[in-house]
Amino acid sequence: MRLRRGRFDELVERQLDLFSTDESALLHEADEAEAAWVRAGRDEAEESYGDFQLVVDAIADGLLAIREAYASTLDEDATEEYRGAYHRAVARRFRRYSSVVADLEP
Repeated sequence: MRLRRGRFDELVERQLDLFSTDESALLHEADEAEAAWVRAGRDEAEESYGDFQLVVDAIADGLLAIREAYASTLDEDATEEYRGAYHRAVARRFRRYSSVVADLEP
């Protein structure tokens, strides 16, 4: 059984591919910040988590900017469909950054 793709699925995948390429340094920084948080001792854990969360927030801001820039070109019905497709794709691709997904809920 083959799943039917939505009309925005391919577009969103290309947008996320471009984001991953353009923001590879930021995504790498997030990986490093997460690793530092995991390695941090009890005394440094809170600060390390804060550093990690700042990078994750920057990722969310970038993804939100892409979503809203394109959504602003659509009519109301298409906007909701597009935002839903975008949210699902981000949830699949960036699930390890749970706050990113929550920030992008339609």
